[in-house]
Amino acid sequence: MRKHSVMLLVCLMALVSALWAAPQLLTILHVNDTHGHAWSYTLGDLKNVGGFAAIATLVDQIKAEVEAKGGSVLVLHAGDINTGVPESDQLDAISDVVGMNMIPFDAMVLGNHEFDKDGTVLAKQIKTMKFPALSANILTKTGEPVFTPYVIKQLKDLKVAIYGLSTEAITILEPIYVEDYVFMNAIELSKKMVPELRAQADIVVALTHLGYGEPHPGCTTSDMLAKAVDGIDVIVDGHSHTLFTEAPVYGDTILVQAGEWGKYLGRLDLWILDGKVIDWEWEAIPVNSIAGVEHIEQNPRVLAAMEYFYNLGGEKLNEVIGKTAIMLDGERSNARAKATNLANLLGDAMVWKSMADFAITNGGGIRASIKAGDITYRDVLTVLPFGNMIYVVNLTGSEVMRLLQFASGVPAGQGAFPQFGGITFTVENGQVKNVLIQGKPLEMDRVYKVATNDYMAGGGDGYTVLKDNKANGYDTGFVLADALMLYFQYLGTVQDYDSSQRMVKK
Repeated sequence: MRKHSVMLLVCLMALVSALWAAPQLLTILHVNDTHGHAWSYTLGDLKNVGGFAAIATLVDQIKAEVEAKGGSVLVLHAGDINTGVPESDQLDAISDVVGMNMIPFDAMVLGNHEFDKDGTVLAKQIKTMKFPALSANILTKTGEPVFTPYVIKQLKDLKVAIYGLSTEAITILEPIYVEDYVFMNAIELSKKMVPELRAQADIVVALTHLGYGEPHPGCTTSDMLAKAVDGIDVIVDGHSHTLFTEAPVYGDTILVQAGEWGKYLGRLDLWILDGKVIDWEWEAIPVNSIAGVEHIEQNPRVLAAMEYFYNLGGEKLNEVIGKTAIMLDGERSNARAKATNLANLLGDAMVWKSMADFAITNGGGIRASIKAGDITYRDVLTVLPFGNMIYVVNLTGSEVMRLLQFASGVPAGQGAFPQFGGITFTVENGQVKNVLIQGKPLEMDRVYKVATNDYMAGGGDGYTVLKDNKANGYDTGFVLADALMLYFQYLGTVQDYDSSQRMVKK
């Protein structure tokens, strides 16, 4: 055969091969809003739900399956590793970071709860991470990224760009530790950034902590992003704790989110040809969170490490500090919608410890109930995991009215929903009336000491009245959880507690 005939045959074979090229398989595994649940936990009648040891087993199984088919796997976290489990909180979530390192994760985006504590804690976490912590829209005041904005992963012949977007609501939800930062609008930034990433990669993934559905005022949600920006292949989202039954699609953008607390591992399989997704499948795999589904064993290596950290964080948490003969109600749906016995007890504890005239705190800061029986420090920290301080703000009577007018307008269901101590009032046709502080009518020209938490004193949850007057107050130095603990010790055994509505709407 002549040389040119051989070359022609080679060219024809190459052409046929290109025409019949098999798509590349990329599998994205993802979790979000794990909130300190590095360990498995009990959920109703279900044992060993979630936890990084069981997630590690699933990841290993899926990696083996996908790689046997010639595919590649990415493991992503869509933000909020912090705040929710006392052992993790005691260790600044280093336990969680180590578990993620061992799996290992390829990237995470910074959620709002990564800013619950001062910047030294986040710096320690990032230093411990063997994966990048992404956020492209958190900037310095001179416009430079504060954190790693994106990474490009080379997976065999496939380049995948992953960029991070943190909710702009951090400035509302966690304002204390982000005062030196500027939060760029996620849509505005993405319209500029996505074309630049597409020029460098085959696939663009937005790893976001924006939330799905109802937005905070002036903030972007993941579905808003998907509708507004072309060129994003996948959005892996967190923040709203949404568990999809089916992944929604907006244009060519697939949007996924996998609930909360590691109850589910999201799995998105993409078949990619010439830089385009030609087919895909998504499911939320229960991590021992559904009865009757095959049990997932915990990876022994990861389990051993997690048990070490659990014991380390738990030494101080099991001390009994009080008793209650009744269940103290701190359920999320109740604390964000009405007064409960636990919410009222907390408000009273704030007044008792700070010697303020009255107290206001946000229902979203109450994270659990306390069952009847012994009360431990662990229980208190589960109710109040954020490490907030009691802050006292001095307000005139007219400013108190402004505060109550705002608080009474917060819709039930939001974290900003107010809980009180030392005060009662009614709301008629949207107007605040009949205000009694320590049983006495409000005096408009009097100055009142108002106990709150440092989060709200900094303007958290939109309480600008408190922020505007923060300079007229002081940090008491009392940790809110410690004040509640001491109040339990003061009360002895709680036989009953007032659960009446201190804000009565007519």
